[in-house]
Formats: sequence, structure tokens, C-alpha cells
Amino acid sequence: MRMTITSWSFPACNLGEARGIAGALGFQAMDLGLLHGAALDRARIIENPEGAAGDLGGMTVSNLYWLFGRDIVENAVSNPAARSRNNQEFAQVCRFAAKAGCPTIFVLPGVSGAGAFDATAAALGDLVAIAGRHGVTLTVEPHVGGLLPSPAATLRMLDAVPGLKLTLDYAHFVCMGFRQAEIDVLAPHAAHVHLRQARPGALQAKWGEGVLDFTAMVGVLRDVGYGGWVSVEYVHQSYMSTLFDDVLTETVRMRDHLLGLGVNG
Repeated sequence: MRMTITSWSFPACNLGEARGIAGALGFQAMDLGLLHGAALDRARIIENPEGAAGDLGGMTVSNLYWLFGRDIVENAVSNPAARSRNNQEFAQVCRFAAKAGCPTIFVLPGVSGAGAFDATAAALGDLVAIAGRHGVTLTVEPHVGGLLPSPAATLRMLDAVPGLKLTLDYAHFVCMGFRQAEIDVLAPHAAHVHLRQARPGALQAKWGEGVLDFTAMVGVLRDVGYGGWVSVEYVHQSYMSTLFDDVLTETVRMRDHLLGLGVNG
């Protein structure tokens, strides 16, 4: 198990600046995505994935967060009108990830609606197959307000899509009112993990104001044989009122706790 950090934790920074901060804090890898100032260039990845990977200069990429389309509706993998386009785009994204040495990609499941679950399962099945052809693992992240609002719904999707794995963020489920022990059932299905403190009704909380026990969480992950990345994901965003924490301080607190548990950077 190794420790990493999300590039979108530093929204005012460009990617080079975010990488420098991460390195100064002892993180040797980063999760990358399309958000904020540290965003990757979507068009370049689609047009020239190998070249875009080369632009990273050998950076260790622990996970790629990919968003389809311009907004949450277009991004929804359940959108039938976008399925063919998404598949073509995702093949290029997987070429980028493979060249960059990135082991996993995560996408969002979209939101609820008539027929959304079955449509999403079918679309994710396409993406799992595409990822597999490039030696990359596809993951989905259940989130507040999304199609997978519970551990049970998440397990149902995993059963429906063989080969699908999770980017597991306990904070989303805790925010929705689930107890940590109820979320542990998802740990065997994780291929990537996000870490931040949270409590019911609050997706992100300061270290002493949340309910998550990270010592226990790391123990559960070890018990199920998890050997991937655990990514510190404190953010400064308007989404879910995550604007009010000192990202740097909370990141350092989480880093130090993980180091104390023997999780290396």
C-alpha cells in the first residue's frame, strides 16, 4: 500500500506547481484529472495520447480521473447518445494511461433516472473491456447524489459488470449516513482509495471533527490484501461546501497518520 495525493487538491496551481508541492510534502506520485489549474489537457490526450504522456516527464501517475462531456449530464456514462463517442474517447485515454504507467482510471457512475442503472452497467461493461485491452483497470467512484447511493447498490453494480473495480472513498458514504463498518464490505473491490475525514452531512471535515477511523480502515484494506495507492484528497471546492478547510494542514495530518501506520509515500 502506497500513499499519493490528488492534483485537484491545489486548484489555484498549475500541474508543475502542484507536483512541486506534492514532492515537498513527500508524495512521490499524484492522481491526475481534468479539474482546476492542475488539469491535464483533454484535447491533447484524445488527439495524441502517447505525446501527452510524454509531456509528464516521467511523473509517477497513481490514478487518472476522467470526465466525459461538458457537464454532469454529458458525463453520465448512462447517456445512450454518448456511448459510442465515449468508447472511442476512452480508448485514447487508456493509451495515455498505459504510456504514463497509470494503473487505474476512475469515472463517475452518473445520476439516477429511468433505466439509468442498466444503461450504466452496459456502458461500464464496454469501458472495462477497452481498459483491459490496454492493461489498465477501470474503476467507478460512488458519490453523494449519484447512481450508487449505498454499499448495496454499489455491490449490485459490481455484480452486473464483471471486472469493474472501485475508487473507494468512505467519505461519500459517511456523508450519506452510513457507518464505517457498513462500508467495509466494499474494500475487497477497491483498486484505488481516496482518504479524507468526514461525518454525516459533511463530505469533508477537519481531522478532529469527523468520524472516520483511518487506523481501522487501513487495517481492513490490509486484511483484504489491498496493495494499491491510497490518495489523500482534501479539496477546496464549492461542491458540497468543501471550501472551509486548510487543505495543506489537513493533508499533512493525514500524511503523518498514514506514515505512522507504515503506509509509505
